[in-house]
Amino acid sequence: MQSTGVVLHTDKYQINMMYAHWINGTHNKKVVFEAYFRKLPFGNGYAVSAGLARIVAYIQNLRFEESDLVYLSEQEENYDPGFLEELKQLRFTGSLYSVKEGTLVFPNEPLIRVEGRMMEAQLVETALLNYMNYQTLIATKASRIKNVAGSDILMEFGTRRAQEADAALWGTRAAYLAGFDATSNMLAGKMFDIPTKGTHAHSWVQSFDSEEEAFDRFAQALPGQVTLLVDTYDTLNSGVPHAIELGKRLEAEGKRLSAVRLDSGDLAYLSIKTREMLDKAGLPYVKIVASNDLDEHTIMNLKVQGARVDSWGVGTQLITAADQPTLGGVYKLVAREGADGEYLPTIKISGNPEKVTNPGIKDMYRLIDPETNKAIADYLCFPHEELVPKGESLHLFNPSHPYLNKQLKKYKSEALLVPVFLDGELVYKLPSLEEIRLYHRQQLDLFWPEYLRMLNPEHYRLYMSDEVWETKNRLMKEYMSK
Repeated sequence: MQSTGVVLHTDKYQINMMYAHWINGTHNKKVVFEAYFRKLPFGNGYAVSAGLARIVAYIQNLRFEESDLVYLSEQEENYDPGFLEELKQLRFTGSLYSVKEGTLVFPNEPLIRVEGRMMEAQLVETALLNYMNYQTLIATKASRIKNVAGSDILMEFGTRRAQEADAALWGTRAAYLAGFDATSNMLAGKMFDIPTKGTHAHSWVQSFDSEEEAFDRFAQALPGQVTLLVDTYDTLNSGVPHAIELGKRLEAEGKRLSAVRLDSGDLAYLSIKTREMLDKAGLPYVKIVASNDLDEHTIMNLKVQGARVDSWGVGTQLITAADQPTLGGVYKLVAREGADGEYLPTIKISGNPEKVTNPGIKDMYRLIDPETNKAIADYLCFPHEELVPKGESLHLFNPSHPYLNKQLKKYKSEALLVPVFLDGELVYKLPSLEEIRLYHRQQLDLFWPEYLRMLNPEHYRLYMSDEVWETKNRLMKEYMSK
C-alpha cells in the first residue's frame, strides 16, 4: 500500500464542501469555527484537555501530495482539474487558538478556535476532532484514576488492547500528562520520553521446570529490577513463598527483590496476605503491584477493602475508555465574513436546546478568587468587551439557570484560549510533557475538592457576557421568524 501524508485523514464531505465552495467562488471567504464538547465523560466533574501537540504537527504538515491528488482525480465526483491545482497549493494560512494541554475544561467551552479561509478551516475539522476527542477522553480517564490512586504509582499497561498503534501511543501520552507515572509501551517511552516499566508474563514461569527456577533465572538476568509475577500456579502457597525465598537469597548477596505482582484472584485479600507474609519474612521494602482489568472504580473499591497495593498496572479500561469510548466533541461555525469584510456571528438552531450554538468569536477566561486562589467560574465574552476589573463588579449570567445570576466584585482572570498559529505561523512554544504534567497538577489545585471528586461532583459554572447572550437571543428570533 502506498503511504501518503495526513491531509486525507478527513471525511469525504469535507472535500465535497471545499469543492462546492470553490465552484461558487466562496472558498476564500473568512470563517471562524469552534471545537467543544457538550457533556462531560464518565459522569466526571471536569475533563482534561489534550491533543494539541498532535494538532500542531498536523497543521504544520498540511499539504496535498501528488498521490493524494491522483487519488482525488479518480473519485466519482470528477473534480475539476482547477480545483486539484488549488489543493496542490494549499497550506494553512489561518489562525488557531487553543486551551493548553492539561487544562481542566467543561461542556460548551471553546477548546479550539480556528480562523481562516473556508477551504482550510473546513479541511481540518475531522483530524482536529479526532485528535482532540480521543486524547481528551483518555487524559480525563487517567486523571480520574490518579485522583483515586493518590500517591500510588500508576503504570499504563494497555497497548495490546488499544484500538491500533496510534491509539496506544497517543493514549499513553495522554495518560502520562494527566498523572500516570510510567508505561509498558517502549515506543511511547522513546517518542515522548516517558519512563517505562515491565515485569514478566506467566509464560516465563511456564517455560521452566519449576517456579523457583523461573524466578532464579529472571533475577540472574535482571538483578537490579526483580519484580516477580506470583499467581501462575498458587499465589499464597507457591508464588509468594518462592518469591520470599529468592528475596532472602538476594539479600545475602547484597541485592534486593523489588516487588511482586498480583494479576488475578481477590486482589484485596491476596494483597493483604502477601503484605503480611513479606513483612513476617523481613522483607517490608518489597512492593506489591496489582493488575487485572483495573479502573478507578475497582481501585477505589480495593482501597476501601484495605488492599495493600503500592503500584497499579492499568490497561484495557484506560486505553479504550471502556465505560465511555467517545467524547463527542463537535466543530461548529460561529462567524463568517460579511460583505464589508467584518465578521458576522452565526448560529445553529436545534430542536434539542443543548445543541443550539453560542454565536460569534468569543474569548474565554477563568475567573479566580484572589483570596483563596480557587476557580470561581469560566466566562465567555466577545474580544472587544473589557474584562479587566476596574473597581466595578462583573455580572455573571447563566442562561440555563437565570436565578443563579450574580455580581462578582473581586476576581482575577486568566485567558484560557492562547494563540497557537497566527496567519499560518506557529507562535506557541510547545511545552515539554513534564511541563504539561506540572501544569495539570496546578490546574487541579485551582479547584475545590467537590469539583474533582469521582462520585456526584459539584457542577462548575460557565457564564457568558450579557452581549453574548443578547446576540444569541437576537439571532434565534431572527431565524425562527423566517
